[in-house]
Amino acid sequence: MLFLTVIVVIALVAWALRLMDQAVKSQEFSFMLAGFLVASSAVAMMTVYFLMSNYVLYMDQVFDGAPLQSASMIYENDSYAYNSLLSGEGTPAQRQY
Repeated sequence: MLFLTVIVVIALVAWALRLMDQAVKSQEFSFMLAGFLVASSAVAMMTVYFLMSNYVLYMDQVFDGAPLQSASMIYENDSYAYNSLLSGEGTPAQRQY
């Protein structure tokens, strides 16, 4: 997946440079703006790729070996604790007013 992303980013940067070169030759501001926007999209694409890969690695470490059933049990226990606090059975650790 990284290989495909790098190829797309290289193509976007080449296109941006070509647009900026046309802007210099023809003295057109719109080509320069278009080149800047294309280059920005290449940067955004790499940023999203790295953020998502870090997120997937983090989620893999959090749920490493934990089956989905135990994760739902944790959620059910949290909702029970929240409901018991609402009904007044439990006392919160700290109240902030």
